[in-house]
Order: sequence, then structure tokens, then C-alpha cells
Amino acid sequence: MESLEDELARARDLDVADLADAIESIGFECTRCGACCTAEDGCGDEGGASDPDGGDPHTATVFPDEIRRLQAAGDYDFRDVARPMPYGLTEGPEGLEGETFEWALRTDECGDCTFYEESDDQGACTVHDDRPLVCRTYPFSVALGGTSQPLGEAVDRAGLVRAHECEGLGRDIDRDDAEDLAAALKTRAIRELEEAIQVRDRYEPADPGPGEVVVHDSEGAKGPDGELR
Repeated sequence: MESLEDELARARDLDVADLADAIESIGFECTRCGACCTAEDGCGDEGGASDPDGGDPHTATVFPDEIRRLQAAGDYDFRDVARPMPYGLTEGPEGLEGETFEWALRTDECGDCTFYEESDDQGACTVHDDRPLVCRTYPFSVALGGTSQPLGEAVDRAGLVRAHECEGLGRDIDRDDAEDLAAALKTRAIRELEEAIQVRDRYEPADPGPGEVVVHDSEGAKGPDGELR
């Protein structure tokens, strides 16, 4: 099995032109449907994030520097931008507790990304210019062992590029747009692996108490407010 360092070297050697070729062969155009920004079910009659029988809230990984950029862009508090990644946390008598790794974009009471808005049946990102890499590159990922696959398994693939469920797949894409997307995809692959290595190297068991949440990221162990413990 390759080490994270080996995978990082592979990520740095990725050819943007090859990635763009793969994206072109799959095809993509954003339809602004909002599916990648919202919970599996909304707050309607069939359940939602506040309904235990509804779907899962939207979950998008955001790194510490991306959080700070979003904070600066809108003069937001840390908790307005990010929440602890829910995986590994449990619901205790005093609320969520335990240890987790990394941050997810903040969601609203319906489980939708708090930066998502909709008008005339079209979705929009209110922080589009400062959105995280995982949002910039959706619905694509790179098939390296230490990089993530957003929202489930791949539905199409070409070379090292994987495409995930999205109604915009299969549409013609301009070469310049494919190259921009490919460059962001390479940056994301590198960034995810660098982050994983730093988290691994900094990790020390935190032993959180009842009602306490500890988030491990590349900068160390933090509380839900983003402050180092």
C-alpha cells in the first residue's frame, strides 16, 4: 500500500492537460440545480435534516485556511462558516461529543449549506468566489488513495478522473473551462494529501469529556469555535 507521501508525490505529478482531457470526455455543465449544496431531503413533508426519518445534511469538507478566507470575505464568525465534521461524533446527554477530523461547511436547519440560496428555481452560492476546493471541483475527484470522493461512489470515470452523481454530467464543456477545472482538481488532490499528512503527524488522543467535541485538523486539536485547545 502506498504511503500518503507517495500519493502526494503522484498528485504533484498529475498532468493538468490529461485531467482536462478526461473531464472533456465525460462532459459537464453546471445546471444550478443545487443538489450538491443541499441535504438529501429538505424541510418539506417527506422529512429533512431536522426529521430523524429524513436525509443526511449536506457535508462538504473545508480546510482551516479556507475557513479563514470565508470569514474575511463576509466578516463571519468561525461558527458561521464551519462545524465539526459529524463522523465519529455521538449524541450524548449534553449534545454532540467525541473526536472528529476536519471541518464541514455550516448547514442551516434544513441541512442545506448556509451559503446556498435559491431564486426562480435556480441555485446560487453566496460566496462563489471564495468557495472551498471541494465545491470548485464537484462533481469530479481524482482516484488517488488519500483523496476524497464527494457524495458517494463514482458514476463515470476516465483515466484517474472520477465523476459523481450530478445532472450536469454528459454535457459539452469548453476546453478552457475543462483546464480550469482540471487545475483546481490537481490543487485539491495535493491539498487533501498535505492536510492528511499534517493531521496524522499532529494527532494526539484528546479524551474529550461529556458534551465536549474535539476537532483534529492540520493545525492541531481545536474546539468547535476553531480555537486550539
